[in-house]
Amino acid sequence: MQKKCFLLVFVFQFSFCGVSFSQQKPLDVSEYEFIKIEKNRIEIPSDSACLNNFFAKIDAFRQTGKGNINVLHIGGSHVQAGTFSHQMRKNFDFLNGGNLTSRGIIFPFRAAKTNNPSSYSVNFKGEWTSERNVKRDYSASLGVTGIAVITTDSIAEISVNLNPRNSEKRWFIDTLVLIGYAENEKIIPILRQNDTTLIWGRQDIENQTYTYILPERTDTFTIFFLQTENSADKFVLKGFIPKTNSQGIVYNEIGVNGAAVPSYLRCENWEKELALIKPDLVIFGIGINDAVDVNFSSEKFIANYNALIAKIRNVSPDCAFVFITNNDSYRRVRVGRGRYSYQVNQNGLVAQRAFYEIARQNCGGVWDKFEIMGGLRSKTKWQHAGLSQKDKIHFTPKGYMLLGDMLFNALVEYYENKKSSF
Repeated sequence: MQKKCFLLVFVFQFSFCGVSFSQQKPLDVSEYEFIKIEKNRIEIPSDSACLNNFFAKIDAFRQTGKGNINVLHIGGSHVQAGTFSHQMRKNFDFLNGGNLTSRGIIFPFRAAKTNNPSSYSVNFKGEWTSERNVKRDYSASLGVTGIAVITTDSIAEISVNLNPRNSEKRWFIDTLVLIGYAENEKIIPILRQNDTTLIWGRQDIENQTYTYILPERTDTFTIFFLQTENSADKFVLKGFIPKTNSQGIVYNEIGVNGAAVPSYLRCENWEKELALIKPDLVIFGIGINDAVDVNFSSEKFIANYNALIAKIRNVSPDCAFVFITNNDSYRRVRVGRGRYSYQVNQNGLVAQRAFYEIARQNCGGVWDKFEIMGGLRSKTKWQHAGLSQKDKIHFTPKGYMLLGDMLFNALVEYYENKKSSF
């Protein structure tokens, strides 16, 4: 007989006079009996003060409807895919109580000829090249997104729709911040709205941004590039921050395929551009690419993480941290001419212990995805259940959405258990 197992799904009854969480009918996940639902919680290895302070801000917003709270989810391909983080965004958005808050930072991955999250669409014209923080050397000045697209093409454009294929429009823009710069200041990015209205941005040379105030709220925009001289100047575009005038919780995501912790440490403007977000909570999902190395060193891994956390604290001293342990994964190993096999990556266990130590040193919480999945060799079970891809590293959309629901539920449970102490 199959074991019955349930994942509690929280529904929000929101009013600024009295706010309560209630539990809807549990989601039946009995078909996934290998998942350790009882482990779905936030573990605190040492001091919980930072995380409690973050939830106190959430509590204050829920009571008054006032305040701006920024969450940043950072990682590699798990985050660039966008499904996991967007599920978290939609869950957190319940707490906004109808406030049309900002969507969070975005990047035009399609122009970089790589996978773009399906939650927003990107179209482009002209020739574009890209630089990524996974390379040792690159020609652009990279920042918080860890990636850039570059053009010298006079017909280059990038268009974004925040609500593709969505009849219930949710994400809008009152102000747009473009992160980027012209190499020789001979090219100007101009925003075009509704194919007719042209808006010139206010440039901040030091921070490499342009800020556009839109005459009316929209969910689409196009950026084109005006050459001020007859020369092929280079423009480096590092991302967009679409903003609305509404207060509330904003869920930002930053992910680059193949990125490890040192990838973000290499970005020279990372700390400066992080100030554009100034996160109150960082959810770390970096580590799967660090631990793929057979010579993986937990000591070096911890040191790299501490260096990145120090950069965040320079920008946002009171920031809270939640660390997601690596998922169980396999290495593709050649076993003969033209033949390959998959071998379980034992570093999953090493990284798991390292994450607890990083959290202990930095007043953080741990969401132990490795343990919740079922531990070593559980990835194959996730694959057979349609939750994981055949590469035994990534998840299917269904799997990523399940992870987003489980992590959010773990955060809500922590909040419910601790709110009396706020």
